[in-house]
Amino acid sequence: MASIKKIFTPRTEEDGAFFYGIKKIINYRPKNIQLFEEAFTHRSKNETNADGNQKNYERMEFLGDALISSIIAAHLYKKVPSGNEGYLTKMRSKVVSREHLNELGKDLNLILLVRTDIPTNQFGENLHGNIFEALAGAIYLDKGYSQVEKFIYKRVIKPYVDIQKLEGKIISYKSLFIEWCQKNKMVFQFNVYEDNGNDTLKHFAVKLKLEEETVSKARATSKKKAEEIAAKRAYYKLKKRIDSQMLLNS
Repeated sequence: MASIKKIFTPRTEEDGAFFYGIKKIINYRPKNIQLFEEAFTHRSKNETNADGNQKNYERMEFLGDALISSIIAAHLYKKVPSGNEGYLTKMRSKVVSREHLNELGKDLNLILLVRTDIPTNQFGENLHGNIFEALAGAIYLDKGYSQVEKFIYKRVIKPYVDIQKLEGKIISYKSLFIEWCQKNKMVFQFNVYEDNGNDTLKHFAVKLKLEEETVSKARATSKKKAEEIAAKRAYYKLKKRIDSQMLLNS
């Protein structure tokens, strides 16, 4: 009787909202909702499973990352039979870039389902992409490879994988700018320094110099971000010149 009673006991309102939220996103009824609960649990909850192991999204993020990469690789391999290894690797990188995965997580509002003891507005952008990867891992563990393949096709490949658009998409403006400078034997320098101003968070400022002339400036919460923003601004300032010379050198 106890087991029958348990079957017909309604879920709590919170559990029910999570279950149906996941069902709507993955487009099927989860077999093991606990997998998805783990995929949406942040380490700040400091929870462990029955075996005493940490219960949070990080292991599933690792699994989901590999699954997404393999599914996109297989799609590109079939879709572009003339593409060599270097071309296919570059195209896959554009699809599974951290920036793009973050956008996918935001589009699905995954952060609304995250279980955390830290206010979500204090997290960086990468949490969105991390949870998206963990979700892919949970789908695989719940219902196998074919199901996660359907999910990635619906949520990533069908709406976003356009070969012609991807060919023109820039992954890193800094890499592009450096490549252009090196091919044309031009001297450049990213001068980075701390610039906190009145901000509580540490900030870095950068001046990007080309042949001793400052072509752009930027400011961000990390050196890497500041350099990327500065390179992007420099690219658009010198776009016609860079594009024409890169085309000649290709």
